Amino acid sequence: MRSIAYLLSAAATAALAVPAFAQDLPTPQAQAQTAGTSTSGTAQGSVAAEEDTGNVGDIVITATRRAERLSNVPVAVSAVGSAALENTGATDIRQATQLVPSLLVSSTGSEANASARIRGIGTVGDNPGLESSVAVFIDGVYRSRTGSGLNDLGEVDRIEVLRGPQGTLAGRNASAGTINILTKLPEYTFGGYAEGTYGNYDNIRIAGGLTGPIIKDMLAFRLDGVFGKRDGFYRDVINNTDYNDRNRYFVRGQLLFEPSADVSVRLIGDYTRRNEKCCGAVYINTAEKIDPTPGVPGDFAINPAGNRIVQVMQSMGGVFPSAGDPFGRRIANSLGKAYANITKDYGGSAQIDANLGFAQLTSITAYREYKSGNAADIDYGNLDIGYRADDGNAYRQFHTFTQELRLNGSLFDDKLDWLIGGYFSKEDLVVADNLKFGTQYGAFAACRIVATVSPVAALRNPAAPGCLGTTPVAAFGGATGRQAFGANFGALAPAILGGLDRLSTLNNLGDQRANYYQDSKNYAFFTHNIFKLTDKLSLTGGLRYTHEQKDFRGDFANNNTVCPAQQAALSPLLANPAVPAALLPVVGGIITLTCTGNSTSALNNLNLRDGFKEGEFSGTGIVSYKPRTDTLVYASYSRGYKAGGYNLDRSDLTANVFSSPTNASASRLRFDPETVNAYEAGVKYTSRNFTLNVAGFRQDFKNFQLNTFNGTNFIVQNISSCETSLNGGDRDASAVTGACTGKVGYGVRSQGFEIESGLFPVRNFQVGLGYTYVETKFKNNLVGSERGEALDPALFLLSGNTMSNAPKHTVTGSTTWTPSIGSGGITGLVYIDGRMTSDYNTGSDLFGEKAQDGFFLMNARVGIRGPEQRWALELWAQNLLDTNYQQVAFSAPFQGAGSQSQVQAFGGVGNQIFTSYLAEPRTYGVTLRSRF
Repeated sequence: MRSIAYLLSAAATAALAVPAFAQDLPTPQAQAQTAGTSTSGTAQGSVAAEEDTGNVGDIVITATRRAERLSNVPVAVSAVGSAALENTGATDIRQATQLVPSLLVSSTGSEANASARIRGIGTVGDNPGLESSVAVFIDGVYRSRTGSGLNDLGEVDRIEVLRGPQGTLAGRNASAGTINILTKLPEYTFGGYAEGTYGNYDNIRIAGGLTGPIIKDMLAFRLDGVFGKRDGFYRDVINNTDYNDRNRYFVRGQLLFEPSADVSVRLIGDYTRRNEKCCGAVYINTAEKIDPTPGVPGDFAINPAGNRIVQVMQSMGGVFPSAGDPFGRRIANSLGKAYANITKDYGGSAQIDANLGFAQLTSITAYREYKSGNAADIDYGNLDIGYRADDGNAYRQFHTFTQELRLNGSLFDDKLDWLIGGYFSKEDLVVADNLKFGTQYGAFAACRIVATVSPVAALRNPAAPGCLGTTPVAAFGGATGRQAFGANFGALAPAILGGLDRLSTLNNLGDQRANYYQDSKNYAFFTHNIFKLTDKLSLTGGLRYTHEQKDFRGDFANNNTVCPAQQAALSPLLANPAVPAALLPVVGGIITLTCTGNSTSALNNLNLRDGFKEGEFSGTGIVSYKPRTDTLVYASYSRGYKAGGYNLDRSDLTANVFSSPTNASASRLRFDPETVNAYEAGVKYTSRNFTLNVAGFRQDFKNFQLNTFNGTNFIVQNISSCETSLNGGDRDASAVTGACTGKVGYGVRSQGFEIESGLFPVRNFQVGLGYTYVETKFKNNLVGSERGEALDPALFLLSGNTMSNAPKHTVTGSTTWTPSIGSGGITGLVYIDGRMTSDYNTGSDLFGEKAQDGFFLMNARVGIRGPEQRWALELWAQNLLDTNYQQVAFSAPFQGAGSQSQVQAFGGVGNQIFTSYLAEPRTYGVTLRSRF
């Protein structure tokens, strides 16, 4: 791991993260433009703040549902203004990570379900049944999946990243924090902007907006639009096309109606459409690992004979274009299956603010629809092993209605600032799936079993039934491959050979259409109150009760008739004591590869129904003290809650593939709510030319919702810990051992400290620096729920180790210089930012092949701007140093079993092939813009 000194020295070369100039918010919109969280941090400033404190870093924020100066809010928040977002090249929330050290955002198999993490905590994986631990709000409207924030956003006023649980004001699903995105308001002065960008990868982006009055000082409009098109970063050498391209447009219209000084109505409608091939993945590790000293744990070696799974694939025409050079970004998908999917995201909202005299009333009503296609070559290789067809039967769709009401005011000569509110939401989720085994799956799966029993290549013939040839082979003494292989099993040879024969016929079979429906209803009541005991001492108390109801149903149409036949023929062998134990893995492997994921006609005619209701309290308590006008110290406790739900992957419908699901199996898909208790202490110092914010925290998560892809299925477990020793039961390869009969407590702890500072020596020069140190670790003696069930054996590495995607050290920095050029109002721009991240593992099972070394990212922008920025010409680069790193590594579906970590712990052979979603390479270009 790179040292802290190295991290700091690298950051010093680019000094760090303070946003650019924000603007004052109009009244009463200032009271309501941010809907959903609590705050504190470093940002850049409003004119009013500068006049009051002399520091342009002390902006007005509204994340506590009141307009307050950042320096006066006793909670941890980073606020990134529009100029900083523009300078770093941010068009969605991903690039905000360059300026916010505690934030990490990644997209994987689908941008519909991106992952955001704050302080090392987040929800990982492309499983739509899991809602994010980081709640995203855009203009006060909750977006139930982080992927909604990956759209182009048009002109943004600022982004507020609230760190730690925000259970009082943001409600459920904010157990790690909140991202508030606030777009530009309509104005009563006519104006607008237009910009065009061209860059490498044939990147074209055109954006523009207009705003102005319809009725003077009463009704104003705003219209923003963005079009973007770009070639992809991956090259599919089989289909001669690119992946991870960009082809999208976005439009947002607004009306601001203010019939009097006491009433404001803001109407927003937006529409986004994307038609893109997402997401490419490269092979990063194809080695076979073996145990050089059986019985001695902790070591492994690379098999010099090669990986038998790779050899099987190559014998069938498989190619590995990224082998040895994953960052060459060459991929190979099945011929004729270069998929593009259409994503549509649209909706509208109405925000009403009214001054009632004794209080301020805010109402936010919204309705949204989201639909994203899910067709894909799921094995990420040119062999046709598995796919989701683009026939309209693979997609995810959300219909969401939300309503929030708030009333806030003051009592006792402004000593009590009170707020009460209510919230309601209804979401209908549909996931349609048509996952099929490909045209080459049967031959591949049969050859995989044969290769697992014996690595001798002469045994295998992918063109023959069961992958076993019938031609005599001299090396086998004239016996055929089928005879030589069958000799390993004696009297059981006919049964096992018959199983292989059936397996090899499993081609182009699977889902005709599988439907998962999850209907959610949620209501909540909350209060958030600030008691000003003296001019210097304040107490804040907040409480929220949330009621959650989810109803699940599922229906399936599947034509895999091979699975029931295998179960009927081979399952009796597993229960027969006369069958040698050494043969059971072979029998089990044949059934597993035939029925994996319960992809079987036994799913048909199931009437899956389930539902649950739950209620939770969340809240916060804060003590804050201002010993001086420029200093704030505070300490807080907060409790967060993330709702339970359903794993929308059929793998959990039965305990294993040797049995078939029943109508009563739906409850097995359910996972429990996640809760967190968090403690924080901080200090904020704000002077004319300097801002410093420091926060220390500890967060304990019980029933943490962990999602893992094991190469075949998604596994969802609630991670807690047993308060008595499990004697290693959570670190072994057994699914049975490790249950807890004692008391169960929290399973994940995130603790550390954050530093954010800003230096503003003169108005045209600013420097920022941020550092986050966080240990996000699993406890020892882990269990799979608060009921104490045994941990899944695929998660044997978790106990006592650092969570995935949770680097211990992160340093960010930015420098902005806008010097005057001559006397005509022309200014220059020199901007640079950097982010240094220490080592971390990208896989939630923590397998060694998924590790990512520490890395450094840098963005830069230089330009010249006319008077009042009426025109600007800028040259820019993102990932300027062309740093190579991966977002998430994962087990290539069906392509082997066993990792380096499993060989080290348990011995045996690990021939699982690993693939990875890479981060973007260096991009650069030129932008011309005009403002009027």
